[in-house]
Amino acid sequence: MRALARTDTSLVGQWWWTIDRWLLASVFTIAVIGMILTLAASPPVADRIGLDSFYFAKRQIIFLTLSVMLMVAVSFFEPRQVRWLAAILIIGAIGLMVSTLLFGAEIKGAKRWLHIGGLSIQASEFVKPGFAVLSAWFFAARCFDDHFPGHILAGGLFILIAVLLLLQPDVGMTLVVSGILAIQFFIAGLSWFLVLVIAFLFVGGSIAAYFIFSHVQMRIDRFLDPGMGQGYQVSRSLEAFQNGGWLGRGPGEGRVKEVLPDAHSDFIFAVVGEEFGLIACLIILTLFCFIILRGFSNAARENNLFILLAVAGLLTQFALQTLINMASTVNLMPPKGMTLPFISYGGSSTLALGLALGMVLALTRSRPGRGSAL
Repeated sequence: MRALARTDTSLVGQWWWTIDRWLLASVFTIAVIGMILTLAASPPVADRIGLDSFYFAKRQIIFLTLSVMLMVAVSFFEPRQVRWLAAILIIGAIGLMVSTLLFGAEIKGAKRWLHIGGLSIQASEFVKPGFAVLSAWFFAARCFDDHFPGHILAGGLFILIAVLLLLQPDVGMTLVVSGILAIQFFIAGLSWFLVLVIAFLFVGGSIAAYFIFSHVQMRIDRFLDPGMGQGYQVSRSLEAFQNGGWLGRGPGEGRVKEVLPDAHSDFIFAVVGEEFGLIACLIILTLFCFIILRGFSNAARENNLFILLAVAGLLTQFALQTLINMASTVNLMPPKGMTLPFISYGGSSTLALGLALGMVLALTRSRPGRGSAL
């Protein structure tokens, strides 16, 4: 990029000198780590179910490549284009979620995937970035026009999405979307009455989920009562971290991937702990923390409320997904079936995260005229 001088007025030149290159490099690094770990964790899983050893690895490398390309492409967008992209995402994802409930395949008691042309699409993954940006748009418009029902529109959209998610059912995804709305409500300066209402609904919803969904009840009971057993995958995951120690057993020397059904997806962090050790786990955690804190730091310098709210929502999604996956793997919370961003296997999740981080990069670019309302 030395050929791109600061005076270069081309589209690529302007992009290069206004993008957060540290944030961009960090996401690239996580994606490369994801490719390496998929090659390490997925072959035994593929062998167990009679597929080509590198079936999952090949697909995930393609997904990661497409995700990075999407991220870079979206990072060229202006804030107005990001808003329209979010609106299209929401409309398309909600339509696909309804189709999933009607025509989707039921796997492990849940309807979350829609099979189209040989591909399995989890539409709910694309709802998260779309909702984060669209609700930010509503809140920002409400702050500049007291007559605009932004908080009502955001709340109504949240209720629609939450209902569709719980019908699947997908409690973990519902918690992430709830977290996005809560952080945006907080930043937008809602009244204490609404804070109490949201807190009441969150607690009430959590209690209701415990009694309504048997799998939620079972996971929470096992988590709270060690005498019931921690669950097969959680127990093997903890053993993997113990076996790995500080430096790990070495690439390819791990055993947990040979017995864990989800070693390439939800529990890939356990494979990292066993083969590469605690130090490697801390390096990955540091990279995730850098992306989150760097993004929030960029957003904090914004005086454009829409950008501040949108970036906060997108990063909250990214942070909660990372936290839930890692905490579940080390038994700090009940398992939620959440992927580790850019590292766990999953096409829909990987592509949706590429869109989300692309939006963050686009919204936090240095540009003249910052601070315009909408």
